[in-house]
Amino acid sequence: MSDPTPILPGSTLGILGSGQLGRMLALAARRMGYRVHVFSPGRDTPAGQVADVEHTAPYEDLDAVARFAAAVDVITLEFENVPAETAAAAAEGAPLRPGANVLHTAQNRLREKTFLQDSGFPVTPFATVRSVGALIEALDTLGCPAVLKTAGFGYDGKGQVRIGSPSEAEQSWAALGEKEAVLERFIDFQQEVSVVAARGLDGRVVHYGVLGNSHVKHVLDVSIAPAALPKALAKEAAEITEGILEQLDAVGVLCVEFFVTGDGELLVNEIAPRPHNSGHLTIDAFVTNQFEQQLRAVCGLPLGSVARIRKAAMANLLGDLWQDGEPNWMAACRFPEVKLHLYGKAEPRPGRKMGHLTAVATSVEEAEETVREARRALRARV
Repeated sequence: MSDPTPILPGSTLGILGSGQLGRMLALAARRMGYRVHVFSPGRDTPAGQVADVEHTAPYEDLDAVARFAAAVDVITLEFENVPAETAAAAAEGAPLRPGANVLHTAQNRLREKTFLQDSGFPVTPFATVRSVGALIEALDTLGCPAVLKTAGFGYDGKGQVRIGSPSEAEQSWAALGEKEAVLERFIDFQQEVSVVAARGLDGRVVHYGVLGNSHVKHVLDVSIAPAALPKALAKEAAEITEGILEQLDAVGVLCVEFFVTGDGELLVNEIAPRPHNSGHLTIDAFVTNQFEQQLRAVCGLPLGSVARIRKAAMANLLGDLWQDGEPNWMAACRFPEVKLHLYGKAEPRPGRKMGHLTAVATSVEEAEETVREARRALRARV
């Protein structure tokens, strides 16, 4: 277990990465009296806009990483694709939470799935693929359809291709650049859910229940709290998530994404050792949101209450909404139960996450209907 000495308000939090997750973490930290430094190759980034200091340098510039680490009291991540050498250099200057071991596991699909399987967690059947011949053999074992995914640096559906028949093996292997990959059996799931949880320095784990997720083109579209899941299955999902946190000895927020199969079984799809898109609704619907929880965990403070205040739904706002001009913010803000969150990104591109809406209500159905209606209203031109 890490050094239990707490890092109190007034100290400086360092964040590797400077996207929207870093922005919302920085806002939570500023509210609690922390200073914030962020490090990334970009300028005027979502997190940099609200930080005290924005360190701008390539992740491979280890001297710049060392200067960043020397100026802060604790370091955390806002995305898991930080190079291992960068994480190691940062950890020499300040505590890095979660640690480099967690990053090493989560940033590579093959290592992640091997860890899950070896630890006894239910995982999608998979095979390692390092050549087209290995892919053909794996397809023979796992069957079709199947999904081929790059082993490293993939997210939001990037770096993966669905294979419908063995005859597509060579084409699919070439499409992924002939790099190390993981072949997964295609799961005909009834729904996708996630559990966002946090583990403190003292080993205590808290979670936000099971969240229900729907995707469009592999990108999260809408999340609801709570998910429509039997109590026994929800309890199992929470227990698996806690087990993963403990097995990794992770400190901070971690999300586990699950498939719920047609037979009502849980399979772990992915893990993310950071705040997660599906947990954004915790900002408006829970006593302690996932970003404050991340701060509390990595700073060694007691974890906050995860009590849900109201039922909630969140809808992502992608750059596609800007294709005909600026969205109609007035129309969305006319919904009194809807909260608007924008990330400060200057260029709206199709598929790019620009912000989100959250609706709260007395029922999940009402919250989801409201947040979808508010998002549709954004397309109404003045």
